[in-house]
Amino acid sequence: MSSTPIRHTALDALHRSLGATMTDFAGWDMPLRYGSERDEHNAVRERAGLFDLSHMGEITVSGPEAAALLNHALVGNLASVGVGRARYTMICQEDGGILDDLIVYRLDDTEFMVVANASNAQVVLDALVERSAGFDAEVRDDRDAYALIAVQGPRSPGILASLTDADLDGLKYYAGLPGTVAGVPALIARTGYTGEDGFELFVKPEHAVELWQALTKAGEGVGLVPCGLSCRDTLRLEAGMPLYGHELSTSLTPFDAGLGRVVKFDKEGDFVGREALTEAASRSLENPPRVLVGLVAEGRRVPRAGYAVVAEGRVIGEVTSGAPSPTLGRPIAMAYVDAAHAAPGTPGVGVDIRGSHEPYEVVALPFHKRRK
Repeated sequence: MSSTPIRHTALDALHRSLGATMTDFAGWDMPLRYGSERDEHNAVRERAGLFDLSHMGEITVSGPEAAALLNHALVGNLASVGVGRARYTMICQEDGGILDDLIVYRLDDTEFMVVANASNAQVVLDALVERSAGFDAEVRDDRDAYALIAVQGPRSPGILASLTDADLDGLKYYAGLPGTVAGVPALIARTGYTGEDGFELFVKPEHAVELWQALTKAGEGVGLVPCGLSCRDTLRLEAGMPLYGHELSTSLTPFDAGLGRVVKFDKEGDFVGREALTEAASRSLENPPRVLVGLVAEGRRVPRAGYAVVAEGRVIGEVTSGAPSPTLGRPIAMAYVDAAHAAPGTPGVGVDIRGSHEPYEVVALPFHKRRK
C-alpha cells in the first residue's frame, strides 16, 4: 500500500537549521515551534513573528466568467469584490455543510486567487473544477507556484516598510497589492490569522529563502522571531478565529457556526447550497442553534476539543478548541453551547475534564482584541 509522500516547503532546510521541531500537518512537514511556543506567541502580540504558511492551498480562477463562477461555487458575493481587495467566504455542499473557509483575492477584473486550508485544498480544487462546467473560466492548481510567508504583530508594518516602497499605509485590512519586498516580486496582503496587524506575502518558491532572511535581518532590532504552527493556533484561538475541523465542518452550516453573514442570498445567479442555506437561515431564527462562545477557566486544567460543556448536571455543549492562553494567563476554550447558556456570565457552566466538572466563565469572543 503506497502512502502519499510528505511535502516540504521551500523553507524546509532553513527551518531545520534554526532547530525547529517539525510535525506532519495536512501532509506537509511544518515547523511546530523553534523554541518556546509561549515566547513565540508573546512576540507576535507585543512585537512581531515570522511564519512559513506555504502549506496553504492557492487556486487561481481566471477568465471572462471567473466572477460568475465564484458567485455560483461559493456562498459570498465575489463579483462585488474590488480589484486589489480580499474577502473571507466559504464553500459549502448542496446540503449547506461547510467544505472549507477561504480567503479570495481579486487580482484583476478576470482573475482571482482562492486560498484554501491545507487539509482541504484538494477538496476545494475538485469542487471548483466540477462547478466550473458551463462557465468561461479556468480553475488552476497553483499550490506549487507560491510560497507564503507571513509577518504578524504590531512591529510588522515597520519591518516590511524598510524592505518595500509599496504603499503600506494605504493598504487596508483584507486588501492585497503587487509589489517588491527586498527585491522579490510579491503579492502583499494585509491579512492574517493572529488577531494582530500583519501581512502575508505570496512569492515564488525560489525566492522564499531570500525573503525570509531579509525579513529576519530587518526585524533583528525590534524583536522579530520565527514562529511555528503551535503559537499560530493559540493566537487564532485568543482572536476567536475558527479553525476548520474544529469550529467548522461539513456537519455545520455557516448559520450553525454563527457566520451566516458570509452567505449572500441577494447576489446574481444561483449558488451551490442556496436552498439548504435558506432553510438553515430561517431555522436559526426560529430555533437558535448552539452558539459559539468563549470559556475562561477558573482553575488551571486545560480543556481540549471534544470535551463536554456541562451545567446543572447535564451536557449543554462541546469544546471545539482549547489551550492555555499566554495573554490571559489562564486556560481558554471555544465551545458550541445551547443558546440558553450562551450569554456572557451565565452561572454554573463547567467543562467535564476526565470526569471532574471544572468551573468556567462564559465570555464573548474574541478573548483578545488588538490595540489599534
